[in-house]
Amino acid sequence: MNKDTLIGFALIALVLIGFSWWNQPSAEQIEAARMQDSIAAVAKEKAEKAAKEAADKKMVSDSIADAATQADTTALFHQALSGTSQKIVLKNQKLELTLDTKGGVIRKAVIKNFKSIDGQQDVTLFDENDQNMNFMLAGKQDNIVTSDMFFTPSEQTDSTVTMTAQAQNGGEIALHYRLGKDYLLSLSLETKGLANIFAPSYKEMEIEWTDHCRQQEKGYSFENRYTSIYYKETKGGTDKLSESSDKQEQTEEPTDWIAFRNQFFSVAFIAKENFAAGATLTSTMDEKGTGYLKMFDAKLKTAFDPTGKTPAEFEMYIGPNDFRLIQDVEEQSAFGKDLDLEQLVDLGWWLLRWINRWFTLYVFDWLTGFGFNMGIVLILITILLKFITFPMVKKSYMSSAKMRVLKPKFEEATKQYDKPEDQMKKQQEMMSLYSKYGVSPLSGCLPMLIQMPIWLAMFFFVPNAIQLRGQSFLWMSDLSTYDPIIEWGTNIWGIGDHLSLTCILFCAAQLIYTWFSMQQQKDQMVGQQAEQMKMMQWMMYIMPLMFFFIFNDYSSGLNFYYFVSLFMSAAIMWTLRKTTDDAKLLAILEANYQANKNNPKKASGLAARLEAMQKQAEEMQKQRRK
Repeated sequence: MNKDTLIGFALIALVLIGFSWWNQPSAEQIEAARMQDSIAAVAKEKAEKAAKEAADKKMVSDSIADAATQADTTALFHQALSGTSQKIVLKNQKLELTLDTKGGVIRKAVIKNFKSIDGQQDVTLFDENDQNMNFMLAGKQDNIVTSDMFFTPSEQTDSTVTMTAQAQNGGEIALHYRLGKDYLLSLSLETKGLANIFAPSYKEMEIEWTDHCRQQEKGYSFENRYTSIYYKETKGGTDKLSESSDKQEQTEEPTDWIAFRNQFFSVAFIAKENFAAGATLTSTMDEKGTGYLKMFDAKLKTAFDPTGKTPAEFEMYIGPNDFRLIQDVEEQSAFGKDLDLEQLVDLGWWLLRWINRWFTLYVFDWLTGFGFNMGIVLILITILLKFITFPMVKKSYMSSAKMRVLKPKFEEATKQYDKPEDQMKKQQEMMSLYSKYGVSPLSGCLPMLIQMPIWLAMFFFVPNAIQLRGQSFLWMSDLSTYDPIIEWGTNIWGIGDHLSLTCILFCAAQLIYTWFSMQQQKDQMVGQQAEQMKMMQWMMYIMPLMFFFIFNDYSSGLNFYYFVSLFMSAAIMWTLRKTTDDAKLLAILEANYQANKNNPKKASGLAARLEAMQKQAEEMQKQRRK
């Protein structure tokens, strides 16, 4: 080792020693750290002591409860009040249910082949900490509460099991489960040898069903918009509780089923003999970040035969909100009812639902049948819709183009009516000219009116299409949720905690489309109409900004559809504008004018109403002068 190397090591050592000395804590800092450690130690000791006290209290409470159970040897189901919890699994290729002998009900539901929010292969819809169902029978002396009882399993296979609780008098209560090939579970409750413990008039049992609805998707706010309690009236339609606030309702009519529904999965509880009117349904919101969306609670009553001759029969649909799949599963129901379970897929209000039910669904099924990526399917749906509406859009555009080329003539013909009191005459003159040239002033509004129902229908269809869940396209990793280009972790009012790229593209396309529309309308406005149009422009241009705040946390699939649709609409308008020969169009209109000039048509529609209003105004002015 040479002299230079030794000097280098010595300098490095001096630097390290000096840096350590410079950064060493002062006496005050050392004392503060010692005090902090002491405080932490005391806090830890208190926490451990509190935990021990809580554990001791629970042990004492459990001991008291066990002692009370053991002491009450006269209870009808005394033997069933103690036992060991045992898990029973029913499964098929699509669903796996875990039942518990304590309570005899389902404690966990796993829907297979649907990825969970944390990347697991299957979705756990609920577990023993989330959901519970309790059957309650009111006897003359003893009440039977299934959640307190331990059942004995028998006749167990992969898809069936019977849970039985024995009574002191030799009677029993049994729960029979049978899992079908898909997502339908059959359940029946029957009693044997217990007729004498019920009053002669007792014909109804109570059911309490609760569920802490898990967040299954990335977007908490967006998923919450589609999470609620649904129910189907036996002699009516389907209704639901509000998704946006805490809500409690009582059903006014008997119901076929009650469902706890989130965006893409549902649990529907179906009664063969209906649930009685007056069922209490409660939905309570959960805060963001808890991993849950809402707390659901349903207090129900249904028919019960105390003699045991007729069991109380139920079915449960536990699966995805897939319209076609639910239709197929409903046909498997043994109750022979028109359950209308496909209403769990929210396709919009009556007109929009009709469009989605009889048009969009069939187109979607047809395109997905080719195996296309879901992003391609959305593009193809957009192209198809544009193709269908193009003749009407073109006709509407040509009507607006006629108004544009006639604008100078209209301004020349009505320039003498510039005074405020002459505006009615001006409008009447313009309507007369419209009639002679063969144009309509209202037809320019048709493109938006034509597209609006489709736009609104897709607003409901895309977010509820489970086929988009987990599907990626281009930069979008999941078409069923937002696609952030930046996230910051904290919620900002009106925006959230991210910026969605497809939302930005959608708003940009909306801005371009608005500009094209405003230019087209501006070119055909005359006189005061043009002035009013200038006042309206700023309102039209602010719409894309409003859409940004609304759609930033919506699904990327919906924003992408709107972006493609608006982009194509703007492209169609631009193409029509470039391919329209204004000179030829004006020549055709002049020919129409000459033909109608000598054979004026009687005013009708808006022109007739304006003419009548003008005559009425003139008559009123004459009366004032007199």
